[in-house]
Amino acid sequence: MRRRPLPLPSGPHPPPPTQRGAPLQLDGSRATVLQHGDAGRDGCLPARSRGLMPDVDFAPSAVADDYTERMRAFLDEHVLPAEASYDAFRAERRGTPAEWDLPPVVEELKEKARAQGLWNLFLPSISGLSNLEYASVAEVSGWSPVIAPEAINCQAPDTGNMETLHLFGTPEQKAEWLEPLLEGTIRSAFAMTEPDVASSDATNIQTLIRREGDEYVISGKKWWISGSADPRCRIFIVMGKTDPDGPAHRQQSMVLVPRDTPGLTITRHLPTFGYQDQHGHSELRFDDVRVPVANLLGEEGGGFAIAQARLGPGRIHHCMRLIGMAERAIDLMVRRAQARTAFGRPLADQGVVREQIAQSRIEVEQARLLVLKTAWLIDNHGAKGAATEIAAIKVVCPRIACAVIDRAIQVHGGAGMSDDTPLAYFYVWARALRLADGPDEVHLRTVARQELGRHT
Repeated sequence: MRRRPLPLPSGPHPPPPTQRGAPLQLDGSRATVLQHGDAGRDGCLPARSRGLMPDVDFAPSAVADDYTERMRAFLDEHVLPAEASYDAFRAERRGTPAEWDLPPVVEELKEKARAQGLWNLFLPSISGLSNLEYASVAEVSGWSPVIAPEAINCQAPDTGNMETLHLFGTPEQKAEWLEPLLEGTIRSAFAMTEPDVASSDATNIQTLIRREGDEYVISGKKWWISGSADPRCRIFIVMGKTDPDGPAHRQQSMVLVPRDTPGLTITRHLPTFGYQDQHGHSELRFDDVRVPVANLLGEEGGGFAIAQARLGPGRIHHCMRLIGMAERAIDLMVRRAQARTAFGRPLADQGVVREQIAQSRIEVEQARLLVLKTAWLIDNHGAKGAATEIAAIKVVCPRIACAVIDRAIQVHGGAGMSDDTPLAYFYVWARALRLADGPDEVHLRTVARQELGRHT
């Protein structure tokens, strides 16, 4: 497939406006701030507060280069050619009880990916890849965001759930649920969002998890629970309140609820702007659902902390896939502009179209740099050290992807709104991610709070 290679920055990361002229030492892909010392109200802030970490290096390692090139080849040779088969299988079953069956081509791709060593690359303890190294692989998978991530067993919400089980699960929980997830033989869901409260504030959650002897009894409603419609979804990580009267961030806990547990009902599958994904986004009801106390993840009252721990790497994955989607949208936009003629000239020669292409390229490059910086910060300073950036990329990447895809749709005209290209579905996916995993407004609130805190 003809397309430009994924670029990695080779120049220095530019200083932000708040840096106030701090001198830089430039060296290839590094940018080092010469610190003036820790200051306060005089405006001379330490390097981290100015938004630039010392010695930031985005140059890909040899291992990352190898995985990324192999992922590109796998995408071109196997994934993109499989899209037509995948879409045809689903179209035949749309509106029937079989709508959530998995197209067989996905299992074929999974076998090929495993044979090529492209499997579970998201989990550093297994793949050996850092978040920064995996970022480029995730971007390539974003060219086909429905098929490619699952083909390499790096699909949401399973990645976040596997990370959670890896970090907080007991040996028994890992054996029962983590191992089959890593093998790709089952899928999972994360049940947090609720229909009756603003769930972007986790302290609002109303689902109750009360202990009775050796069991937890769960009562409540959840919705937009991704993965629930897929028959392979065998386990739910459910967040609810074990101590409603406790401190705000110690009220919540997480428990494991198998799909076939009595009292757990899937009441409906929710369309996303009219689309039904194969894995589904569903509304659930828990009517006195009983599970053993051994199904608790971590400790009672640790649910909020667990939820925060699973967010950082997962946002890197989402945002790099969004950049991959935007890259494919640019590729399609350029091809269309070169192939179509209007008013006696190719669209590519029209000034307004050139501006759309240029603006798209600029925005994607900006977004990629911010995500790579965030991945580097997580690798070197943990999620807490990247709190501002993690929130920022979750705002920036869906917005930029929406803008780029929208321009590509515009250049395609009516074809852009149809299923003849992936653009319409890409737009739905990107727009949904401005709400999934927290709405823009919550992340903007986090960035503003962090920024205000630096100036006090």
